[in-house]
Amino acid sequence: MKTPVLESRRQVMSAVINAYPGGRECAAARLGLPLKKLDNQMYESTGHRPLSDEQILLLERQAGTTHLPDYICGLYGGVFVPIADPETLDNLDLYNRSVKTAVKRGQVDQIIAEALEDGVIDEQEIEFILAAHRQHIAARHAEVHAVIGLHSQQKNS
Repeated sequence: MKTPVLESRRQVMSAVINAYPGGRECAAARLGLPLKKLDNQMYESTGHRPLSDEQILLLERQAGTTHLPDYICGLYGGVFVPIADPETLDNLDLYNRSVKTAVKRGQVDQIIAEALEDGVIDEQEIEFILAAHRQHIAARHAEVHAVIGLHSQQKNS
């Protein structure tokens, strides 16, 4: 599975809308916009403002994605790590996070293996490798914070 590399805010908005349950029509309804206006904002048509950060956040929270913060953090060479609320954590959640982290590491390794099949890693393959690696590191960092959050909470209870 290739990790999408979002290179522009327009690509971010498109990815958010595509990930939204029900697609463009439902996203437009959720934002209280006519479909044509959403399209104009999404594609940054002349004379139309792009979707605001708040609008994108609203859609991403419902879709369960983090395309905008991933994109912005990537601009600065960083990774976005959502920190879990310790009140919602349990050992099953920690296990699920561990499995998801392992899957993301496996994706990095798989992309590297595929890139090495011809003996050379090209620029596009580098982008895919680093994008997948950022997702793996973010997942691992979130997993570590969740372990700390859960077990420090239990000590304080």
